[in-house]
Amino acid sequence: MESLAEKAADARGLEGSTGRGFLSADRLFAILFTSGTTGTPKGVELTLGNFAASARASAENLRGGADQRWLACLPFFHVGGLAMLNRAAWYGAALVVHSRFEPDAVIASMRADEITHLSLVENALEQTLSAAAQKRFPPTLRAVLIGGGPVSAGVLQRAREAGLPALQTYGLTEATSQVTTERIGQADGETAGRPLQGVSVQLADRTGIVRAPGQVGGIEVRGPTVMRGYWSDADSTALALRGGWLHTGDVGALDERGRLTVLARRTDLIISGGENVYPAEVERVLAEHPNVADIAVVSRGDSRWGQVPVAAVVPRGERPMTAELARWSRSRLAPYKVPTRWLVFQALPRSATGKIDRLAVREMIERLLEEEIATEP
Repeated sequence: MESLAEKAADARGLEGSTGRGFLSADRLFAILFTSGTTGTPKGVELTLGNFAASARASAENLRGGADQRWLACLPFFHVGGLAMLNRAAWYGAALVVHSRFEPDAVIASMRADEITHLSLVENALEQTLSAAAQKRFPPTLRAVLIGGGPVSAGVLQRAREAGLPALQTYGLTEATSQVTTERIGQADGETAGRPLQGVSVQLADRTGIVRAPGQVGGIEVRGPTVMRGYWSDADSTALALRGGWLHTGDVGALDERGRLTVLARRTDLIISGGENVYPAEVERVLAEHPNVADIAVVSRGDSRWGQVPVAAVVPRGERPMTAELARWSRSRLAPYKVPTRWLVFQALPRSATGKIDRLAVREMIERLLEEEIATEP
């Protein structure tokens, strides 16, 4: 029986195939569930052609194929992990799989397995740098892709000083992972790089007017890596795929060299350890508690996870115990979505349209936490 790698080796020029066989470009290959701006899970339909285009574009950007040795410590149910697996199969590269991210194991594998490439989120990069201490990384390492959100300048500086070739990248499930990535030898940590081969990126305002270089706008993507649509969700598909472009909902800017700077990842999105936490999803769960009259979930900076969710609660009658709310959340949400702190208020600020003013909520939480620190013995 032919392996996936053998089938892939016979599939040169797959993107142009329109047949109905196993290797037809339009064949549905995976449905990966991701949350939209409302937190409602959507099944992203990705074709064999999407993954083939992504693999070929990544190989061109990273200047290599079969000679690469990837270390996979991202889960394969996320597009980053699955795209890595398919890249390795597609051009016959080696893939060393770890069941989870552990910095000491990653560092050891870099040397023992002569790793050339791996992908990490920012907090994993930071943990790897801390675990390495004064050790130098092996010369076989060519590139470390850093995704999951903008990376702080301090962490990138530490990576450069340690000799770790970190490349910022921007991507999303709907575009089969990478959209833009810095290039080896050209990375300066200032942007997420230029679009991959065959992929186009433009910035537009809410009326659809394309923004000039340096101007902020909504990130739109076009190319062979863009999804077929959302599974059984024609309305969401029509909203996301308009005018030949994927409207990501993210916000950024392009410079004169066509390099992308990502300013915000979807409305109110919290990225905690590389995982997406949508406040609306958490708020819906907490609002079901009988003693919660009003709720707002916002992000707070965290040295380990980058960001963590924090809840502002208005009680209904009897004040809810934070331990009770934590148990309620843990039984209904993934662990990384459970708020790390619970702050009680008499009312939450709202805008003129009645929406929660999240910036004001965040400021209220910071003031309260500062007061707690000030009164500690």
